[in-house]
Amino acid sequence: MTNPTSRFDSETDTVYSRAGTNTEPFSFNDAVARVFPDMIRRSVPGYTTIVPMIGLIAARFARPGTVCYDLGCSLGAVTLAMRHSIPHTDGRIIAVDNAESMIERCQHYIALDDGQLPVALQCADIRSIDYQPASVVALNFTLQFLPPGDRDALLSRLCRALTPGGALVLSEKVAFDDPAEQALLEDLHLDFKRAQGYSEMEISRKRNALEEVLVPESVAAHRRRLEKAGFKQVTLWHQSLNFVSIIAIAPEETA
Repeated sequence: MTNPTSRFDSETDTVYSRAGTNTEPFSFNDAVARVFPDMIRRSVPGYTTIVPMIGLIAARFARPGTVCYDLGCSLGAVTLAMRHSIPHTDGRIIAVDNAESMIERCQHYIALDDGQLPVALQCADIRSIDYQPASVVALNFTLQFLPPGDRDALLSRLCRALTPGGALVLSEKVAFDDPAEQALLEDLHLDFKRAQGYSEMEISRKRNALEEVLVPESVAAHRRRLEKAGFKQVTLWHQSLNFVSIIAIAPEETA
């Protein structure tokens, strides 16, 4: 299975080795966009498995003539995974991100790609766009950057937009209710980043930058929210340390 993240050229992530003492809150600016493939690969355990698997999930659930959404698309790794996995070409993928720097670079990669499924890019806030009927929606490490108070309404809208039996893939960093479990997995995540070559200074600065920007919740909280939004089947399909991915299925039509 070809890994779509291997399609991206990327500078080495040195964003937080160069940062000043007073680190600004994390944002998807041009400096992050330049190094994003390297940053996420070295920061999120399991990322290089999750992305191509979303392509396979999309191949199973995508329906001819419908839209597939990649929300918070960044540079388009999930978009390309879906594009090269979905077997029909009479639908399209709509990839949305609110960071202009990400969309600009994503356009470059989409233009270089030889996939046949049409792709439309949109620079917009995913909370405010009008959703078309869709058979697949990917929220790959995106919901965690929205204020918790905005998450219910978005997921309810997405459930209503999905065609009967359509799928939402939700990948998130999560927290754990048990303090010992939380501490262990946090420590192992730090060990993972050290093993990827990040210094203690880089780890500390990025953690400070993400504080109050990325707000993780428990798997149970995500499950409750998805069920409240109307999803009828919620399945945890992947976990690597404190990063998970969930498939939520929209209800089938009733007679």
